Amino acid sequence: MAFGLRLFILTSLLLASMFPKPSLADLPQPGSAAPAFSLPDADGKMRKLSDWRGQWVVLYFYPRDNTPGCTVEAKNFRDSLAAFAALHAQVVGISLDDGESHRAFAEKQSLPFPLLSDPGGTVAERYGSLSNMFVIKLAKRQTYLIDPDGRIAKVYMKVDPAEHAEELLADIRRLATR
Repeated sequence: MAFGLRLFILTSLLLASMFPKPSLADLPQPGSAAPAFSLPDADGKMRKLSDWRGQWVVLYFYPRDNTPGCTVEAKNFRDSLAAFAALHAQVVGISLDDGESHRAFAEKQSLPFPLLSDPGGTVAERYGSLSNMFVIKLAKRQTYLIDPDGRIAKVYMKVDPAEHAEELLADIRRLATR
């Protein structure tokens, strides 16, 4: 590994340790109201969480359009969309990519659900899903399942892109019957 890269990594780790990270207690927890937001979709239309009140919302944060894990996850949501719709669930993706990137990604992968742009990472940060490495900001691969009343039903801090859609469908089925 080149000396410059090692120095950059070491400096980043040192600086990151100097700034407190939000504790899990500060993040939205099951049973709490989901933080409201208003973000543009791939076409620039402003979308609010309240637009989907009365439905389950799969609010998934992902690092970048057109990367391998993000593509697998998005395609699995796409392929399971009829099952989500049958459970009255809306899938919504959020990353820090801009609308143009989202539009190209959605077209290339035939994604029929909204991809919202959070360029400053403010919504990702409110949900504890912002990875801020000083120079680089990305959304972490995390998901919040929001119930029809707008409350957090379940939080997924570690996500396997290949299995996540099925995991969410099983959880919605289980939670909806309570």
